[in-house]
Amino acid sequence: LLKEYFLIDAILLVEAIRCILLFCIIEEDGSSEVQLGQTRVMGMVTAQLVQPYRDRPKEGILSIFTEFSPMADPSFEPGRPGELAVELGRIVDRGLRESRAVDTESLCILAGKFVWAIRIDLHILDNGGCSYSVPINIFCGNRNLVDAANIAALAALLTFRRPECSLGGEDGQEVIVHPPEIREPLPLTVHHLPIAISFGFFSNESILVIDPTHNEEAVMGGRMTTTVNANGDICAIQKSGGEGVPRRVIMQCLQLATSKAASITKQIKDAVEVFNTERALRKIKRHPTSTGDDVREKQN
Repeated sequence: LLKEYFLIDAILLVEAIRCILLFCIIEEDGSSEVQLGQTRVMGMVTAQLVQPYRDRPKEGILSIFTEFSPMADPSFEPGRPGELAVELGRIVDRGLRESRAVDTESLCILAGKFVWAIRIDLHILDNGGCSYSVPINIFCGNRNLVDAANIAALAALLTFRRPECSLGGEDGQEVIVHPPEIREPLPLTVHHLPIAISFGFFSNESILVIDPTHNEEAVMGGRMTTTVNANGDICAIQKSGGEGVPRRVIMQCLQLATSKAASITKQIKDAVEVFNTERALRKIKRHPTSTGDDVREKQN
């Protein structure tokens, strides 16, 4: 039965990008919600001024935290993060940090004293879902939790805006944080979008699962998550135990991941563009332009 779905072919793999991505950005800056199949993840980004690390006095700090609720999956236990939560956070963190996707140097306000610490919180809303097949002999199941969390983190980063700061005081060492009503908050500098794509492997080398579901994970022999951007740059690779994978299969996975990364990147950027447009319109409504009567009253 597996062979009817999972026959590897380099050309067919590239053409197998038919999965549906439901994507939404919440009105609040720095928030997003991603639904892949029936897996849903919410991302939220916040920031605060902190003292930088001693070995990196001119760089801001980027950290990722995950929250797994039993309401999203009965197997999740409340309290201390489990192995899955740690692995998920590590994969998303490696893709962002090692590829230097976020310009951390632009987060420095006063070298050695004040930098912005960017915190990404990923809330797992639903870890369920069914799978479905595509018109060719490749199974493209419900997108897994890692991939959904990665997209949610990227979308939240792109919509986040930090307060603008300036230096003042007698010695010029006092940091002044300007409220959004006075100065427009600044977006983060994001150089590229590292997209995580997961693959499941079986004992038979001709069997490959893209974005494995719970059912596939229960019987597969190994798993690999590749993080690439739309340009084909490899940002990170994580192989989670299991059997070894031939080099040719890894290369096929990277080719497919690059194609999928380009498609997902476009969807993220399109959604962010819509968000920015709506945000600008909301700002205009909150601060309407003065009318001619208002101007005359001020002149009198």
